Amino acid sequence: MLRAGGILKLAALVFAFLLAVFLAFQLLEISLDFKLSSLVSKSLPANEGPTKPVRYKCGLSKACPVGHFAFKIASGAASVVGPRVCLEDKLLMSGVKNNVGRGINIALVNGRTGELAKTGFFDMWAGDVAPLIKFLKEIEDGTVVMMASFDDPSTKLNDEARKLIADLGSSAVSNLGFRDNWVFVGGKGIKTKSPFEQHIKNSAETNKFEGWPEVLEMEGCIPQRQD
Repeated sequence: MLRAGGILKLAALVFAFLLAVFLAFQLLEISLDFKLSSLVSKSLPANEGPTKPVRYKCGLSKACPVGHFAFKIASGAASVVGPRVCLEDKLLMSGVKNNVGRGINIALVNGRTGELAKTGFFDMWAGDVAPLIKFLKEIEDGTVVMMASFDDPSTKLNDEARKLIADLGSSAVSNLGFRDNWVFVGGKGIKTKSPFEQHIKNSAETNKFEGWPEVLEMEGCIPQRQD
């Protein structure tokens, strides 16, 4: 019985010793972690904390230089989701704003201030091209013109309307066809063809949606008019 009691006491002592060693190591590790974290925090600037991802105007991938307007424009998705037009972090046209429609969607912006002047959408499937022609002829010099297709932008387009859009800097409008997707940013009084234009043909072989091509999205920086 004595031997059994001695063995139990020895086991208890060994267990207590191992527990003490374990606790000592744990405390030492916590202490080291605390000291290391204190050293690291002291080495960082006082105002440095968790960094948030930088967000640029209209969700652009990078900031525009001074003297430029940031923009992002997207065509409609099939006949379901309307186009979106953003300038300087302001949503000018969208389905949420309830100011877009089938055909060609247009936002007119003051080239000096970036302020929205006017919006309009023109049904080129079941509508009349005359209101579009009137709208285009009334655009004032120095106006930034932003256009996006939705569903079908071309069936009712005639040569006069295409020329008026081409005069705004478009290269693709002459080839714009049934249910093509198209986004364009130009200007009244522009002397050259605009670099801001994308066009994708409606093609059964390449269409992303049944009967419609994929959505086009374009972003960039429009030079602010100085004169």
